[in-house]
Parts: sequence; C-alpha cells; structure tokens
Amino acid sequence: MDDHPHPRPPEPRPGPPQDSPDLWDTIDRLYGWLDAHNERAPQEALLLRMLKLSEEVGEVAQAVIGATGQNPRKGTTHTWDDVRAELCDVVVTAMVALRTLTPDTRTVLTEHLRRVSERSENHVRGGG
Repeated sequence: MDDHPHPRPPEPRPGPPQDSPDLWDTIDRLYGWLDAHNERAPQEALLLRMLKLSEEVGEVAQAVIGATGQNPRKGTTHTWDDVRAELCDVVVTAMVALRTLTPDTRTVLTEHLRRVSERSENHVRGGG
C-alpha cells in the first residue's frame, strides 16, 4: 500500500450502507453526551468546545509531519491513514461545535456549503 497522498482525489464512493446511522443524528448524540457530562459554566464549555478544534488541527499537523518523516529525530511515525483519521476528528469536532451554537446544524451547513459552491462556480466561470 502506498502511504503517500495521491495527486488526484479518489473516485466517489457509493452511499453509506443501509444500516449506518444518520450523520446528523450521530452529531446530536455526541453533542448530548458531551453536554450531559459537562460540569463547566455554559460560556466556558462553549469556548472550550471551540478550542478543541485547534487541538484536533494540531493533531493533523503532527500526523502529517510524522507521515512525511520531517522530524529527523523521530523519522516516520505516522501513516497517511493516521492523517485521514485525524482529519475526520477535525470534521466531527467542527460539526459538534456547530451543533453547540445552533440546533439547526443541517440547514446552517447546507446553506453555507451552497454559498461556497456558488462562489467557486462563479470563479470558475470568470465571475469573481
């Protein structure tokens, strides 16, 4: 198996298996679980949940450095599978953070993604 990223993105995969949980239901459950175990004041919990994103992004950086062997003292300590897993942690953490700010995460993210897509498509067509 090749541990290096491929220059082209992988082919799209088929949809999730029929028995897989809904993404947003899972995010709601994670949010509920975190809130149920929270012992901090609401504002402090909110800020710490946002800061958790920085921690996860740092773990992506650590995995990339480890996968490329950029630290001569340590050598290669991670694989690109580790990087992918850390990126997934960033996505999940961001989605839970968004859920912390609004119960309407699906609509907020869908609308934001639509705007980003429109800007990108306009740029490709020379409109911006």
